Amino acid sequence: MMPSLFIAHGAPLLAIENNDYTKFLNQLGQDIHRPKAIVLFSAHWESRVQQVSQVDQYSTIYDFGGFNPSLYTIKYPAHGSQDISNEIGDLFTKNGISFENDKTRGLDHGAWVVLRLLYPNADIPVIAMSVNPNLKPEEQYKVGKTLSELREKDILIIASGGTVHNLGAVKWADNGEIDSWALEFDDWLSVNLKSWDLKSLFNFDSIAPHASIAVPPYGNEHFVPIFYAMGAADNDRQAKRLHRSYRYGNLSHSVWQFG
Repeated sequence: MMPSLFIAHGAPLLAIENNDYTKFLNQLGQDIHRPKAIVLFSAHWESRVQQVSQVDQYSTIYDFGGFNPSLYTIKYPAHGSQDISNEIGDLFTKNGISFENDKTRGLDHGAWVVLRLLYPNADIPVIAMSVNPNLKPEEQYKVGKTLSELREKDILIIASGGTVHNLGAVKWADNGEIDSWALEFDDWLSVNLKSWDLKSLFNFDSIAPHASIAVPPYGNEHFVPIFYAMGAADNDRQAKRLHRSYRYGNLSHSVWQFG
């Protein structure tokens, strides 16, 4: 059975960098059994109603500004899968989850930066999914849980975001030091993910140390994808951290495997 993954997409510069994290993601794509398709929830696609892409050929979205010009020339021409999009729609309908099909949107950098590092040939069908930061964590988890049976069909579920992602706190002049508050938050998260303590995790914003700076209320869209990834492994409650590193003092590069 395929795992589900939570993968930090960091800053867009990862797309053109060669560092320990990009090398890790390159290797991860080779180590995982090659999936039939990928269902990817991106922190950069927010919607109040769950969106399910129904796109045959994706364009590449450059949803950022002020970076190296070469970033804006990168293409990730992935294809979609109408059959799997329809299967997802059937699962949502069966479980009472409202959704809409999107037939035009391309892949944002939360999707294509990660996918390009894992599978650079863009030769695996992708179904892009939105996230709703306004839902309760329990509801985000339920959306992922609804798709859990896809893992039995060699479909890889990825949620792309970041456990610590506060652009107001990052230190662009990176001196290699990691802020203690970021480590303490991620340590708390690690303990509760490994024990699958949903009660604590669903209340992270009130009980986790430094939650208000690690996951600012105005920027929780990067954190909540982890609940979609966890829910997709509800039938096999195992959590394993595959990687953790930081850039710019506190921007986390965490990768978690569920199931």
